[in-house]
This record gives sequence, structure tokens and C-alpha cells, in this order.
Amino acid sequence: MLGSRTDLHIAGSVNGSRYCNEILLPYVRLFRGAMGLQFLFMDDNAPCHRTVAAEQLLESEDIERMDWPARSPDLNPIEHVWDFLGRRLTARTLPPVTIRELRLALQDEWAAMPQQLIDTLILSMGRRCETCRAVRGDHIPY
Repeated sequence: MLGSRTDLHIAGSVNGSRYCNEILLPYVRLFRGAMGLQFLFMDDNAPCHRTVAAEQLLESEDIERMDWPARSPDLNPIEHVWDFLGRRLTARTLPPVTIRELRLALQDEWAAMPQQLIDTLILSMGRRCETCRAVRGDHIPY
């Protein structure tokens, strides 16, 4: 979110049930409550995001979801976050070799990521959406 962030939570494989119980209910529902009517939820077309359970939960909580073109992972700013984290991990003198080390390294790099970068990515969403519309949902150069 602009100006702030939560801790990085590493979930591993997520199915529809885990998505509802471990992401939507404890985080998205509360964040929507704090944001009020201006809240627009953005996820993508990952299978766990599009389950009947997730759809019903979002509807029951009156959470409006952003329309998401079927072929546009390039809209999601999280892809740039993953790229940033990946580059930071490979630049480490001693890269992580165990799952535990990887988790800790990712959490450290997430905490060190400049908030300005996160804010810039969020603020670029309007431009990304307009560009995507202009090319009718095809690839955009971001």
C-alpha cells in the first residue's frame, strides 16, 4: 500500500481454501474495512484466486475486485517486486542455500526494499491499465 507495507508472509503453494482462510479473511477483509468504500482489490487470474469459494467470500464481504484481463500478468506490480527481490538475493555474497535461509533472506530484502519503489509501482497502475486497454489486453512493455 502507499506509504506502508505489511511484513512479508511466505505461504508456499496456495489452493483456493488456503487463499480464503490465510489471505482473504485475515488480511484483505480487515484492510478493506480500514479503507472503506474507496477500496478496490487487485489479484490476478491465478486458479486459487478464481475459485467459487473465493468469489463467494469476496461477494459476501462486499469487496470489489478489479477486472483483470486473461493474458496480462504484466499489469501486476508484484512482478517487479519479485524481480527486485530476486536480483537482491543473487547479489548477496553468500546466497541462501536452504529453504530457511531463503525465507530469512527474502524477509530481509523485503524490509530493505525502498518504500518509494513500492509507491511508484502502485502509482503506475493507472498508466498500466490505460496501456493495457489501448492494446486490448495484449502484452504491455512494463
